[in-house]
Amino acid sequence: MDIRLENLQPDCFYHIYNRGINGGKIFEEEKNYLFFMNKFLQYSKDVCNLYAYCLMPNHFHFVIKIKSYNELLKCFEEKNHKLTESGLHSIQNLPSKQFSKIFSSYTQAFNKLYNRHGALLESPFKRKKIVSERYLKNVIIYVHQNPIDIHENFKSYKFSSYLTVLSSLKTNLMRNDVIELFQSSDNFVFCHQILINVDL
Repeated sequence: MDIRLENLQPDCFYHIYNRGINGGKIFEEEKNYLFFMNKFLQYSKDVCNLYAYCLMPNHFHFVIKIKSYNELLKCFEEKNHKLTESGLHSIQNLPSKQFSKIFSSYTQAFNKLYNRHGALLESPFKRKKIVSERYLKNVIIYVHQNPIDIHENFKSYKFSSYLTVLSSLKTNLMRNDVIELFQSSDNFVFCHQILINVDL
């Protein structure tokens, strides 16, 4: 089965990423980035926890952990959603469905704002299951280092979680878990000095 079509499994970490059609831009100005993140938080908070992200002019990356089966079930029962054993409205499909809502909602708003039509993002969105702690750390570093590709300093890049991890501002990011993964904030910074590449 194509990994891009596999369901996002409860209690598992994933690297979620995608790009614009034909590598085209998906963010034209700052307000686009902010709107996209608002949509992400709005639709993803019920199905996953956020560990890292980076929004680039023509693509994006998220490191997330899907919530447990019981958390997913409780959340959608509280919202009076009718769940089925299989199909689009099953627990197995809920996380992917929420991510599709993020991207669809953003595309509609972007198209309206810039008077364009059609798909903005490649479909289906890409996902890679993270199966080890070492790989999880490497993916987080890789995601944060993405601005290097556009000749930006990743340590000061605005549309990434790197600065958020090191700050004390209120956040939806799993900051304490990320720091614990790297043992300390100092080691988090140190580990980011080594250029990382991961298989996509």
